[in-house]
Amino acid sequence: MMASYICDTCGYVYDPAVGDPEHGIAPGTSFEQLPEDWTCPLCGLGKDAFSKQ
Repeated sequence: MMASYICDTCGYVYDPAVGDPEHGIAPGTSFEQLPEDWTCPLCGLGKDAFSKQ
């Protein structure tokens, strides 16, 4: 099972089982596989604002 990551600023949880389909990220995409320019859908911060849950 792939790990979920949480945005330290707004609390958005990236769940790899769900992905981020509204932004072109398919279900099953691990956090590590996200593009480097992917940002939090809620607050717009980058991947460096996330912590592993």
